[in-house]
Amino acid sequence: MNPTDHDDHTTTAPGTRPESSESARVESAGSAGELATVHPLRSRPDQHQSTGPDAVESGPHVVEGVIVSDEEWRLYTDQKAQRDWRLAEYRKQMMWVGTTAKTAVTHDRTVSTLKFVGRNVLVYPTLGAAAACKRWRDTHGSSRYERMMRAAEIAGDHEKLAEWEARDVAEKQRRHDRSMDWIRSPWQLAKAVALTTVSVAVLLLVLGMILWIGGKGGVLDPLIGVIDAIAFCVWFLVTYGVFLAVAGTAGVLTWLWNLGRTSQAVPQLFRPASARLVDDVIITPSIVVTALRDLRISELRRKIELMEDGGAAMLGPIRLAGCGVEFDVHLPSGVDTEEVKRKRRKLAENMGRHEHEVFLSTPPSPRTIRVWAADSGELDKPIGPSPLVTDPTTAADLYNGRAPWGVDLRGDAVLMFLLQCHLLMTGLSKQGKTASLRALALWLVLDPSVQLHIADLKGIGDWRMFKPVAETLIEGPTDSHCIRATELLEWGVEEMEKRLLAFDGDKYRNGVPRELAKRGGPFEPIVILVDEAQNAFMNPAKDDTKKPYGGQTNESRYFMAARKIQNQGRAVNVVLWQGTQDPTDQNLPKLVREGAHIRAALALGTESQSRMAVGDKAVDGGAAPHELRSGLDKGTLVVSGEGVPLPAGQSSMTVRTHFIDGDDAAKVIERAVAIRGGATAGKPQVEAAPEVRDVLDDVAEVLAGRDLKATDVAALLRKLAPGYTAYADLTGKAVKELLENEGCPVRRKDGIVTVSARYVADAVADRGTTEGA
Repeated sequence: MNPTDHDDHTTTAPGTRPESSESARVESAGSAGELATVHPLRSRPDQHQSTGPDAVESGPHVVEGVIVSDEEWRLYTDQKAQRDWRLAEYRKQMMWVGTTAKTAVTHDRTVSTLKFVGRNVLVYPTLGAAAACKRWRDTHGSSRYERMMRAAEIAGDHEKLAEWEARDVAEKQRRHDRSMDWIRSPWQLAKAVALTTVSVAVLLLVLGMILWIGGKGGVLDPLIGVIDAIAFCVWFLVTYGVFLAVAGTAGVLTWLWNLGRTSQAVPQLFRPASARLVDDVIITPSIVVTALRDLRISELRRKIELMEDGGAAMLGPIRLAGCGVEFDVHLPSGVDTEEVKRKRRKLAENMGRHEHEVFLSTPPSPRTIRVWAADSGELDKPIGPSPLVTDPTTAADLYNGRAPWGVDLRGDAVLMFLLQCHLLMTGLSKQGKTASLRALALWLVLDPSVQLHIADLKGIGDWRMFKPVAETLIEGPTDSHCIRATELLEWGVEEMEKRLLAFDGDKYRNGVPRELAKRGGPFEPIVILVDEAQNAFMNPAKDDTKKPYGGQTNESRYFMAARKIQNQGRAVNVVLWQGTQDPTDQNLPKLVREGAHIRAALALGTESQSRMAVGDKAVDGGAAPHELRSGLDKGTLVVSGEGVPLPAGQSSMTVRTHFIDGDDAAKVIERAVAIRGGATAGKPQVEAAPEVRDVLDDVAEVLAGRDLKATDVAALLRKLAPGYTAYADLTGKAVKELLENEGCPVRRKDGIVTVSARYVADAVADRGTTEGA
């Protein structure tokens, strides 16, 4: 329907009244106007009513039409609306064309096809031609010798420098002699060609005469045959030369393509997806040198760029080492090893590895760094179960055996020698410290001659499975449990001193022999194990003589007992194992941590904590417990010291320890009980006397000369002695009763029960007077 098909004029039949027709139209419009506007259309001629005299009045008039909206009506009648509609359609079509083209161009199949074509048509042949030119230049020039001389000079190797200089001189003399030969060769070549031609001609003529004499042919027949052969060769080359040139060109291009395909210089953009995935896993010399060059160490980058071999002379052989590779990097002069070690994260990322997958250490060779890089994702995979779990026949012998603890980064088993070794293990919370320590203790109890005394100052059951085999088992985090652990160490000091006095040094000149350390012997090994030892060092309780149980002074009972055992206990088979958390100078004194023979650390927060844990020498040699990932490297630790199977020249090693859960640990304990012939009857547990505190002294201490509310005094008393049972549920009313029982009145001040510092001081003074009398 077109806008020109409409007619807004009505036709009035003769003899009718316009007024009535108009009124009918208005009435009809009024009823229809409630829903939509009615646009009258021009009717067809066959729809006009008959106006002739013979017309017969018919039924209701029927109008044929189409229902349209206002917007559609404007498109039929308004040219501006039609123009806007056409422009909108054009924009839609252009947008569709652009979107379709963009989708087609950026589609994975299109991109991969373009890369495939560019890689095989442009990149590979170009790189092959460059490699061929480089080979030709190295073969026919002195660039190879100059490159090696520069590398030797940068590396400071004067012996190799002199050797390559001699080779360069010899090669230049050879090329000079060859050039002189070419100068003399044209005359010699001409004489050789002339002599050869005359000789062949004479030979052919002699052959022809022989044939002629024998009646087999003419004298010139051999000569004519040779000439015909030469003519055939010329004809063949002229006729098929195009095909030969095409085949030769194709062969050369194929050779260049293959040469470029195997090149390491293919741009990353054009590499196939499979090659890019391989590069993420395999460490190659070019990747290592590029990673070193991009460390943003200006001197290193400059020296690498000066090397004609691209820095390959710095690298030692890349060797497979467990789940990764290991190689040495000989740094050029002027580059400090510490500079590179500080860039560990950038070096790892440049080689396509995460930081925790690359470990740097310092071998004995000067100006050298040893790099171990794991295969991508290998360190995130769990290691196998402990042999203590998988092999029920595993036995232990403290004197001659080795404890299976885990695997090193190369995947080799780490077997610890624990005889007469004090041990310290530390780390942040929830990193697997208890599980790692327990893995060694489980092997230890399989030796029936070992006495194991355990103080678990966490007390949530991590060591409860040892109850059948432990001589002592203390479990709990309170001050009273720390006091019992302190008295356990003091018992160990007494036992150590008895053994030192009883040992016959004249008879046993090489220390305690195995026969004296058997089960029931006078020198059977004693291992005192304290887990969460920081609680013992931080214990605020004091004994009756006001000596503190915790602390790090000469008055501190736990500290002094630990130091005495570490100083002399090893000689008579009395050793101390400690596990601590988040080490500081306060909760792990320097003398105690340096007295341990084996020092291990899980993930730590700072380098200073790493130095506390494993020592300055280990950290300077590459040990970095603070670079382990907290929460992700659980059970992975850095260990140093005596009894550790360290690689030659290394001061520490990284160990991924076996995890033995509670159920498996209980099974190992069952085997230990069977080996020992039954559960340990046990010596009496080391019990501490009930703690008794002086209320007046404690209240005077918390008041500090002030008057405080009784409820505040109760809170301060609980804070002063958190492990004292009598203060645990103390209230203001109870404080009032306790003080009144001690003869100290408690009054109300402004309607609030208040403890007066003066009344407390008077009560303390009165008590002192009474005791003096």
